[in-house]
Amino acid sequence: MARFIFITGGVVSSLGKGLASAALGALLQARGYSVRLRKLDPYLNVDPGTMSPFEHGEVFVTDDGAETDLDLGHYERFTGVAARKTDSISSGRIYTNVLEKERRGDYLGKTIQVIPHVTNEIKDFISIGEDEVDFMLCEIGGTVGDIEGLPFFEAIRQFSQDKPRGQCVFMHLTLLPFVKASGELKTKPTQHSVKELRSIGLAPDILVCRSEGSIPAKEREKLALFCNVRPESVIAAQDLKSIYEAPIAYHREGLDQAVLDAFGIAPAPKPNLDKWEDVADRVFNPEGEVTVAIVGKYTQLEDAYKSIAEALTHGGMANRVKVNIEWVDAELFDREDPAPHLENYDAILVPGGFGERGTEGKIKAAQYAREHKIPYLGICLGMQMAVIEAARNVAGVAKAGSEEFDHEAGEKRFEPVVYHLKEWVQGNQKVNRRPDDAKGGTMRLGAYDAVLAEGSKVAKAYGTTTIDERHRHRYEVDVTYKAKLEEAGLRFSGMSPDDRLPEIVEWPDHPWFIGVQFHPELKSKPFDPHPLFRDFVRAAKEVSRLV
Repeated sequence: MARFIFITGGVVSSLGKGLASAALGALLQARGYSVRLRKLDPYLNVDPGTMSPFEHGEVFVTDDGAETDLDLGHYERFTGVAARKTDSISSGRIYTNVLEKERRGDYLGKTIQVIPHVTNEIKDFISIGEDEVDFMLCEIGGTVGDIEGLPFFEAIRQFSQDKPRGQCVFMHLTLLPFVKASGELKTKPTQHSVKELRSIGLAPDILVCRSEGSIPAKEREKLALFCNVRPESVIAAQDLKSIYEAPIAYHREGLDQAVLDAFGIAPAPKPNLDKWEDVADRVFNPEGEVTVAIVGKYTQLEDAYKSIAEALTHGGMANRVKVNIEWVDAELFDREDPAPHLENYDAILVPGGFGERGTEGKIKAAQYAREHKIPYLGICLGMQMAVIEAARNVAGVAKAGSEEFDHEAGEKRFEPVVYHLKEWVQGNQKVNRRPDDAKGGTMRLGAYDAVLAEGSKVAKAYGTTTIDERHRHRYEVDVTYKAKLEEAGLRFSGMSPDDRLPEIVEWPDHPWFIGVQFHPELKSKPFDPHPLFRDFVRAAKEVSRLV
């Protein structure tokens, strides 16, 4: 049976619980253990699928079609373990399950209460698949003291009591602020955070303290004394130049050893960190650099494109170059000529998104990349914009556009080369959708197969003609325009197995211009870069050396 590690946070949010959890998972793997990571989010949304990127950053999609928190992206990138629907839960999902059971009569007429019904639902969720791995790491979102987090904290308290002694360990992440005026590192916020945690029945075994520098011995001893942990279980989480330093940095601080000591595992297997040493070497010792423009509309919040930024970094590692990312607001090109803004970049990437705002700017970016032979990668909406650009400017469909924009405006203005996807095949079943369906969880979500054309650029990049990639979209390029567009020179180099849904387009006469309907960034890892990002950065590297 699995041992459980519960990761909580205090003082302030955004301290890096997800990264600490992912790095710890990687370290346990380096010692030969199997791991799975989970995220328990206290917000009342059922999942992040209908939340604005400005609210919650990107939505990370799993193979089995769950729309989840971006921390699951960290988990996958650091451990290589594919996340599942059962690895992400919210208060909204928990309460939905409880209320559905109540309506069915499963509770036999009892009064439904937070304790035990909601907490039991949370505990049932935590237990899923516990016999599959050596360690289950469960991160609780938010910070201790948040009113909406209380059922989760109570559930993990109960869970630890239900399990045999020594099978659950609690790790608490806090902030150690440095006050410049007094020149001191302050431990009081951490003390108060632990006091809050203990008041609800939880005592941390390990303290991970986020700080700008190392923790002096005096402060470490003070934290150990006042927070009732061993001095060697006070771990400094210092600011890093790259997140991919985290496993080695945490190992150096003794995090994995502290966890194994808390479980009483001795002697512990020695870690093999060769993989992470190589990753760090590729990050810090590049042999050149390239600059990529990401032309999007959520550029004020980089977390909206977190996986894309990381996948570009991985592509850089594969090519031994540093990838500099410049965020370009697509709406800028609604008003201005893109040429002066894009002429100094080695490559252009147009990511996914929803709604009409900024799309004309994305179309202009695709046109600039096509005409000036700049490497271009269009993802999801970025592919659709490249197809609309080709239809308007090469194939003679002057009013080409997307049905999505007409639905949003409430009037028909475009010839829809991109239409609302009403039907597709999922496994052995046919899925049907209408434009007026509820928004949550109704897109074409998760992993689907695609067949690549022999001799195409994508087939060369992948090294195969059959792939499966993760999708998240409800609009699709209309296959009825395929013949007209191919006649104009745009190649449909990837199709769904039934040949009804375009998956990939490319310009054969361009050095590197590819649009994909899926999200390749979701499968990229530092030690296994995605083939498309690896090839895209290679193309950018060639351009940079020509300049």
